[in-house]
Amino acid sequence: MSGHSKWSTIKRKKGAADAKRGAIFTRLAREIVIAAREGGSDPESNFRLRLAVDKARAENMPKDNIERAIKKSQEAGGANYEEVRYEGFGAGGVGVIVEALTDNRNRTASEVRSTFTKFGGNLGETNSVSFMFDRKGVIRYPAKAASGDAMFEAALDAGADDVSSDADAHEVLCAIEQFAVVRDALEAKFGAPQEARVGWRPQNTVPVEGTSAESLLKLLDTLEDNDDVQNVVANFEMADDVLQKMTA
Repeated sequence: MSGHSKWSTIKRKKGAADAKRGAIFTRLAREIVIAAREGGSDPESNFRLRLAVDKARAENMPKDNIERAIKKSQEAGGANYEEVRYEGFGAGGVGVIVEALTDNRNRTASEVRSTFTKFGGNLGETNSVSFMFDRKGVIRYPAKAASGDAMFEAALDAGADDVSSDADAHEVLCAIEQFAVVRDALEAKFGAPQEARVGWRPQNTVPVEGTSAESLLKLLDTLEDNDDVQNVVANFEMADDVLQKMTA
């Protein structure tokens, strides 16, 4: 798995304090509101909403919170959020994509730009980084959900493109068009996944170490802590022992 995937796994294992959990729920609720407002309030007919709801459930967001967010999407007034994508480079020349939902583009752009600058990076132009990534369906299961062989066989039978497994997790990649089919087939066989989403996957990774590695992880952590930021992805590779030490 890429360094970014391992970093995400470590962060997930460490859990979150109540204040952090509240921020995550706020971010998830915003995503549900936008999805329901654009495609309707029924997750069965609104693919994006189903993804948002599944993501919220994976984070143990209470059912009442999910239903409240869907209901809010149908109310008049409310904040007018828009989707914005930022692309830039972190320490060591690592490509970083930041996806945000914001009601104030100027505020969010300023905060994202200053974060890149603070940790030795720089914000680039649109498409300056995304061409180095592919859009893929990503489905993750904990390692205990199945053996590597069983997950590999089931995923490929369902139409997945690739499967990688390690001591922590299985990660299944598929074309966006096949995402729903692959996810449903794996869920029927192994139960609900730990994570299922459409996201960016690096075509190649950039190795980082030393002070560059430290600055990069601080950049990614700070970006993720921004209330407007929904997702952060980067194309780095880092030794497991270094990654463990720096996220301790």
